[in-house]
Amino acid sequence: METDYLIIGSGAVGMSFADTLLDECDAHITIVDRHSKPGGHWNDAYSFVGLHQPSAYYGVNSTELGSRRKDDTGPNKGLYEMASGPEINTYYDKLMTQRFLPSGRVSYYPMSNYAGEGRIVSLLSGAQTQIKVRKKTVDATWFSPSVPSTHTPKFKVGDGVRVVPPNTLPQLWLEQSDEQAPRKFCILGAGKTAMDAAVWLLRHGVAPESIQWVMPRDSWIQNRLQTQPGLEFFYDSVGGEAEKLDAFAQAKSIDEVFLRMEAQGQMLRIDPAHMPTMFHYATISIGEVELLRTIKRVIRMGRVQTIARDLMVLDQGQVAMEPGTLYVDCTASAIRREASEPVFQGDRIAVQLLRAPLVVLSAALTAYVEVHGDDDASKNQLCKPVPFPRDLAGYALATQISMMNQHQWSQDAARRQWLRNSRLDGFAKMVAELDKSDTDRLAVLAKVRSIAMAAVANMHKLAAS
Repeated sequence: METDYLIIGSGAVGMSFADTLLDECDAHITIVDRHSKPGGHWNDAYSFVGLHQPSAYYGVNSTELGSRRKDDTGPNKGLYEMASGPEINTYYDKLMTQRFLPSGRVSYYPMSNYAGEGRIVSLLSGAQTQIKVRKKTVDATWFSPSVPSTHTPKFKVGDGVRVVPPNTLPQLWLEQSDEQAPRKFCILGAGKTAMDAAVWLLRHGVAPESIQWVMPRDSWIQNRLQTQPGLEFFYDSVGGEAEKLDAFAQAKSIDEVFLRMEAQGQMLRIDPAHMPTMFHYATISIGEVELLRTIKRVIRMGRVQTIARDLMVLDQGQVAMEPGTLYVDCTASAIRREASEPVFQGDRIAVQLLRAPLVVLSAALTAYVEVHGDDDASKNQLCKPVPFPRDLAGYALATQISMMNQHQWSQDAARRQWLRNSRLDGFAKMVAELDKSDTDRLAVLAKVRSIAMAAVANMHKLAAS
């Protein structure tokens, strides 16, 4: 069998890359994935997982996700809808069965492993399929996260201790006897999964005093208000961008950048008494933050080492625990931490982050550059990988490279128009279509452009601090 592009992974990245190839060229595409359905890690995630950004700019370019409605209830009230995990799985399944496969240009190998050299091996039968790749192999697994249901905890668990992934929480109704049902909960981890689990418990009637939370590090969290794509949120989104760039241009330290953005309402933290040391692009509503602040039993003693029946040992000490506590493991890493490499490497493409944190836009743009670009050197000039932040200083570097990439993309008229039309950008089309008589909004946009150079220059210093 032969194909033009062999894509490893049918998650969000692989699907976005393939979708753009279908629109931009007439190549044949083969997709291989270990999962039984497209969607990647969404197949393994906990049932109450959902997007942290609006559905309006997630998925693939060709197909809308959701209906651009706003939530009427809950902590996200008044903001654009965010698809649930099941909605996203259905979206990708329909995309494969109603767009990709009917095109006649896509071959799909689910429940299969890519063994290299064009060899695909079925996980069920062991049958091997040899594919001749006429153009390139595309590695779409760079962003593959570790999820709670599939990762192995790095701490020891003693006899009689129950540790579960968040996936288990909605099934607790099956434990109907008083002897079985947990009454105390301890959340392990400080990332967005832990926040999701805490919000879920609180919204389902668990009292805040019944929840303990092991928080190795405090996080800055982006206010979801600044991520809204509608023109009615222009002063929050584009205006927020202007304020962010001003913070970068003026600040003497990376902590000052975040404190300035907190004062502007862009950045949030759960406990104002503790200075965060990480930012992983998690977004949250003010309503969710208010819920999380009701949890007062927060343990800040580093990571968990051992959990015994009545004791938890951490990096910096130990804490007595009530027997029968249900531990919710949210310690899986959300992102791989491998060193960046060139995106275009001869007959291989390693899809990576090009504009933080927009993973699916990065994948689509990579496919567009592959089709319309020249040699690898010029393509890589347009697609410089953005390293995912390991600390607060890493946010300055990620923002700097994202802006430099964006500047490179804007130099070509056709590419600029493609970005304006891309539903995955979220904001380019809104900005491009501003009414020329709207002097107030145009002034905000002018501020973004006027301060960008000074901000980028200072980002370099802040990233090195």
